[in-house]
Amino acid sequence: CGYLAYWDELIKRHPNMLIDSCASGGRRNDLETMRRSFPLLRSDYIFEPIGQQGHTYGIAFWIPLFGTGQRATDDYGFRSCMTPFINTCWDMRPEDVNYDANRKDYQTWAQVKEYFYGDYYPLTPYSLDASMWMAWQFNCPSAGKGMIEAFCRENSIYESARLRLNDLDPDAKYLVKDIDGGFKKEVSGSELMNKGLLLQTEKRPHAFIIKYEKIK
Repeated sequence: CGYLAYWDELIKRHPNMLIDSCASGGRRNDLETMRRSFPLLRSDYIFEPIGQQGHTYGIAFWIPLFGTGQRATDDYGFRSCMTPFINTCWDMRPEDVNYDANRKDYQTWAQVKEYFYGDYYPLTPYSLDASMWMAWQFNCPSAGKGMIEAFCRENSIYESARLRLNDLDPDAKYLVKDIDGGFKKEVSGSELMNKGLLLQTEKRPHAFIIKYEKIK
């Protein structure tokens, strides 16, 4: 039907044009389409935290640039929807919109957005069960840094999780930091990969963002 030829001609005539492949809720994002476009709204199922965690867990195996809708006003909800590209969906009509909180959330995203283009590693099994933890790692080996996102869901009976990281320098030291100020410490790459990083929380639900960087 000339679908790809049509897009190729558009790109030829407008080389700096971006094409958003919404694709009926993300159902036609095949390899050839992704060579020419990005799914800036990866699915019509948006906002709900556990579903969004599941989307990121799966799509990050295949596509480095994707987006979703975002209207959460709490850390857990916002971080569950954090993606390389964010569509802001807050209702701006009420007079009591908390713009300061919204700015804070986007400042959090700005701290870590570069890591979404790193190598992706799931750190837990996939699950939509509200009693489970789910976590993953984005690692930038050439820069010697990356991040972990970990989610303790609302019905979890577990107050901790030990996550083994991937593709670090075993002989190097890394500065590992919880961006919420929970801890900041030096850990060897060998320990992070073999023993793992212990995360603990009494909050339900709770979303961790952990940054790490090789110490020069």
